[in-house]
Amino acid sequence: MRTLVKLVSMFWALIVADSASAHAFLDHAQPPVGSTLHSAPARVELWFSQDLELAFSTLRVVDGAGKQVDERDKSVSDRDKTQMTVSLPPLPPGKYRVYWRVLSVDTHVTEGDFTFELAP
Repeated sequence: MRTLVKLVSMFWALIVADSASAHAFLDHAQPPVGSTLHSAPARVELWFSQDLELAFSTLRVVDGAGKQVDERDKSVSDRDKTQMTVSLPPLPPGKYRVYWRVLSVDTHVTEGDFTFELAP
């Protein structure tokens, strides 16, 4: 009986560990999280730890007043399903916040935000 309890416990531990690693977490971004830039980026690019479902994922960039400033053309790369991108118009100096909410192909949702600054 003890062996059975141990086996069941190990099985559940593996299930929980596997489901915890299945979320699409932000791996890196361009522009980098918290960066200060001296020239305006043409787009924001995010890379995640899992493939994404574009139809159920969002990416937006807002200015210091909270106004959305991106081109509203988010996309996921055909070559790399972990990469989501949105285009930017020419931006004036200021602080910008990137908001993302993604659904990974295994149906887990994660979200977050970060800032970057465009120096004069």
